[in-house]
Amino acid sequence: MMMRFQFALLLCLGTIVGLAATAASLADEPVTAKPAAKPAQAEQDLPLDDLRTFADVFGRIKEDYVEEVQDKALIENAIRGMLSGLDPHSSYLADEEYRDLQVGTSGEFGGLGIEVGLEDGFVKIIAPIDDTPAHRAGLQAGDIIIRIDEKPVKGLALNEAVKLMRGKPGTKIELTILRGTDQKPFEVVIERAVIQVASVKSRMLEPGFGYLRLTHFQAHTTEDMLKALDELKQANAGDLKGLVLDLRNNPGGVLNSAVGVSDAFLTEGLIVYTEGRVNNSKMQFKAGPDDVLGGAPIVILVNGGSASASEIVAGALQDHKRAIVMGTQTFGKGSVQTIVPIDDATALKLTTARYYTPSGRSIQAHGIPPDITLERGEFKPILDQDPGSLKEADLVRHLDEKTPASGEPTEESKKPLAMEDFQLSEALNVLKGLTILGATRKP
Repeated sequence: MMMRFQFALLLCLGTIVGLAATAASLADEPVTAKPAAKPAQAEQDLPLDDLRTFADVFGRIKEDYVEEVQDKALIENAIRGMLSGLDPHSSYLADEEYRDLQVGTSGEFGGLGIEVGLEDGFVKIIAPIDDTPAHRAGLQAGDIIIRIDEKPVKGLALNEAVKLMRGKPGTKIELTILRGTDQKPFEVVIERAVIQVASVKSRMLEPGFGYLRLTHFQAHTTEDMLKALDELKQANAGDLKGLVLDLRNNPGGVLNSAVGVSDAFLTEGLIVYTEGRVNNSKMQFKAGPDDVLGGAPIVILVNGGSASASEIVAGALQDHKRAIVMGTQTFGKGSVQTIVPIDDATALKLTTARYYTPSGRSIQAHGIPPDITLERGEFKPILDQDPGSLKEADLVRHLDEKTPASGEPTEESKKPLAMEDFQLSEALNVLKGLTILGATRKP
């Protein structure tokens, strides 16, 4: 018996999560021909005619192809094609790919810092990771990569495109990006780096109102989040009035961390469950009795780069009416990938189940719709005052207040939050409204 693992695909980072279940490798299941079966059992029989066709094609390629092809290469390509035809996330991992997946669990890796997938034959950016070369270069969720160092990516397998984007830290790569439907492609030069992801960031937005940014779900994200919440409470000299949980451009990661983060704000009920064809793909995760915020309101920010584990958290808190979800529709990555080792050097990454929210909504290809749709926007205050208006300071011999000491920012000199992050500013306004109106959603 070999352990199966959940796998969240990241460019240059493989996150492996134990599913607390074991299953036989496909290589452990002997394939035997069966006698003629009843129609109800026909799907379980070997498709002998199709296998004969496969053998005929295999032989024809061996005999007639313009160059000699090794048997191993033909069989490996056939396996890759069989898996890639299932869905965008199933694939065959051989030699270097499997080693990269195992090494990638360290949490430190060389690359660009983006999660990618395939769409219409091109590489699509699911989300750039905060404070990485891709993020600093301005890449956005939804961008399409059409060339990598002048090489077209159309028709490449995802693992081939990822391999092209990998490289030694300090080396540069040029990506040709297509953004939206009405704009021309443009080039971005990015320097590869060692990626170290800090999954939790926090700060006070205003007295009583905290901000938590989860950039990725790693093994210690729940612990780091609880520590950050304690620090926010201490900075506020008591409990928080409300919290903004920012999951924008969070591509997912460790399933157990998504469950832990959700559990921190719930007191009971289902968090997420999975459904698949085999019994060990069916799992349920439930919340414990404690809410670290004591029922204080929560606003969750999401966008098209919020995927997988992020959607589990948003969906769970939304279904339990524990949080208001704001932003735009999430990515819709609601399937479970299982790593099935074939031998020491190869494995299958196979989609084995789908995620469902507590109310039974499928995340796959649907995503989590926000309670309040809020597109990205830019806030520009109107600085010109009405020339006809007067204020006290305009009157002759008005009384002056003491000028603040040098270095102390005045209210007028502070940059409005809306100029820094319009969506975050609106989330804070909603949070204030919930507090003022006493409309806290109880778990």
